[in-house]
Amino acid sequence: MVSSSAKRRAVKFAVEEGLGSSAAACRSLGLARSSYYRKNKISKSSLSMRKEIIELSENHPRYGYRRITALMRREGHVINEKRVLRVRREAGFKVSKKQRRTRRVGASEPRRKSAQRRKDVWSWDFVTDQTANGSHFRILTLIDEHTRECLATHAGRSIRAVDVITIIEAAIDRYGTPDHIRSDNGPEFIAYAVQDWLKGLDIKILYIKPGSPWENGYIESFHDKLRDELLNREIFGTLREAQIILESWRCEYNEERPHSSLGYQTPSEFAALCEIPLRPTASAPFRRASTNPTSNLNPRTELSF
Repeated sequence: MVSSSAKRRAVKFAVEEGLGSSAAACRSLGLARSSYYRKNKISKSSLSMRKEIIELSENHPRYGYRRITALMRREGHVINEKRVLRVRREAGFKVSKKQRRTRRVGASEPRRKSAQRRKDVWSWDFVTDQTANGSHFRILTLIDEHTRECLATHAGRSIRAVDVITIIEAAIDRYGTPDHIRSDNGPEFIAYAVQDWLKGLDIKILYIKPGSPWENGYIESFHDKLRDELLNREIFGTLREAQIILESWRCEYNEERPHSSLGYQTPSEFAALCEIPLRPTASAPFRRASTNPTSNLNPRTELSF
């Protein structure tokens, strides 16, 4: 079935090409002349919302329509995902991403440690990039696997074991001491200085198997977002410029970017929820589920908190 908008475009084309009058074209296509001459009326609120969707899509070109919808809802808009998708399609926004499938070269660990709470497992790794003059630099990234927070991003021409200790020590002072830390078998991570320092803090080290990057999947996924949303878009003039932009993006990632695996909450919001105590406190006493005085529950058998 041909829509009215398509018929209007066909009538307009026929008139512009001199194939006939608008009345004859409307009659041939079965379109009312009033419908052809009627102008579309779009409310100011719809225009404002469309403008905001386009601005968010331009500011975040690697965000899909679901994440743009989450940003709109966070700002107080009541909007459907299909509407965001339609506006983005009309404006020509599309996120195309091809992933290369890799075959596993070995068996993975059957019982890998998974993060059950905040500060349970941290992950760290390196990613490389270069400045405008072709000079390469490395970026050390540190994340919390449970909250998906990015705890540190440090860029440098060379990062030694001593630098790794300094970065992790600053993160511990700010976020607390983790129980475990996961990494690959790079020379910076297996250095005796790093191992002895972590052992002194009673932090257990989880090394992945050589040639098995999927065992460190959280940091690999974070690197994919970092490269797709920042490194592939920015040309860094100097190393100092890269450090400033990386820190700005880290703050945006933690505090503004909705994360799909967290129910489109930001990592900072999810981390704040993890700090809410589950046990009752003096300020928030425990309330029994049943307050019926005729309940046959024996008080002595009730759980004590």
